[in-house]
Amino acid sequence: MFIRQMSYLVALAKEKHFGRAAEKCCVTQSTLSAGLQALERELDMRLVIRQPRFLGLTPEGERVVDWAQQILADYDNLKLDVEGLRGGLKGTLRLGVIPAAMPTVAMLTRPFQEQYAKVNVEVRSLTSAAIQAALNDFTLDAGVTYLDNEPPTQVRSRRLYLEHYLFVTHKNNALGQRSEVRWKEAVGERLCLLTEDMQNRRIMNNLTRALGLPLNPSVTTNSFLAVCSHVASGAWSSIIPNAFSLIFAGCQDIVMRPLVEPRHEQAIGLVWTDRDPVPPLAAAFTRTAALLDLDQRMRELSSLNQC
Repeated sequence: MFIRQMSYLVALAKEKHFGRAAEKCCVTQSTLSAGLQALERELDMRLVIRQPRFLGLTPEGERVVDWAQQILADYDNLKLDVEGLRGGLKGTLRLGVIPAAMPTVAMLTRPFQEQYAKVNVEVRSLTSAAIQAALNDFTLDAGVTYLDNEPPTQVRSRRLYLEHYLFVTHKNNALGQRSEVRWKEAVGERLCLLTEDMQNRRIMNNLTRALGLPLNPSVTTNSFLAVCSHVASGAWSSIIPNAFSLIFAGCQDIVMRPLVEPRHEQAIGLVWTDRDPVPPLAAAFTRTAALLDLDQRMRELSSLNQC
């Protein structure tokens, strides 16, 4: 009963409405209210401000929500771990991936599901900040994100590969005839780039600022799909992470060239919450990742796709 009451409180904190929280918990509103009142009696403190509708949580209530999220996550992981001893690991791995690394995600999920066939995988495209928040509130099992720039906190990590930048353009562009393109040449092109709320763009901004170069794209977007669309039209060029060479590989009219002077790199890695015992799905996924050499795989693909 205590676990159920905790789930009521967490749902109310997210929904901020008694009716919606009850619906999410698949109970009546009166059952949810009674459960919350029982929890308040158990803890001997007021958690919810009601007059009579929901007005918010007390400071004590906010703190209890943080603990409740962890307790509920531990309870679910305990059941997964023990059940896994009897019939193999089951459940759904919740994985958050920054957009810049999304083309590589199948390199991780394929060998994972080959080993753990009963586990489903839910992949969500998230910013690095959203991955951090979701790990903190236990709504993600693991994330793929930047490790060096704006590094995540309170996590364990494993480097997967080094990201570097490519200049991508139509084959008729003069810069496309080069074996390499300098940053000061690339920024002078008509560019489509990500918006500044994306960490990939903030890294690029910091790099060009340090070089004393202007970076003024004519089109910005929060979607790499839109970047691909604009470059494929032949009217724009872009600066992309090397992972996206996988996306452009089949485009015969598109060429990709390494960006140099400088050749900038940053680590992309797997992150999971720093706690013991490690939740079973996160532990299984990190074990699979440890057996992979994504750095070598990315070098091989980049060599093939930059011809």
